[in-house]
Amino acid sequence: MSKVQVYTSNTCPYCTMAVDYLKDKGVEFEERNVQEDPQARDELISKGYTGVPVLVINEEEIVGFDQAKIDAALAK
Repeated sequence: MSKVQVYTSNTCPYCTMAVDYLKDKGVEFEERNVQEDPQARDELISKGYTGVPVLVINEEEIVGFDQAKIDAALAK
């Protein structure tokens, strides 16, 4: 089973697309909303990112909603 985290915000349409995509695939994940959770925001910044979505799948970081990269990371 893949360990998946998704960093999101309330106003990001690509975040919603990423979350919906994972749900449709039946993937369990932890959503970390950077607008509502200061710790999540700090974690994201410490990884070097200031935008969302950022998906972390088994330590692999994927910036943006990229279905091909998400599928490849989940298949590993």
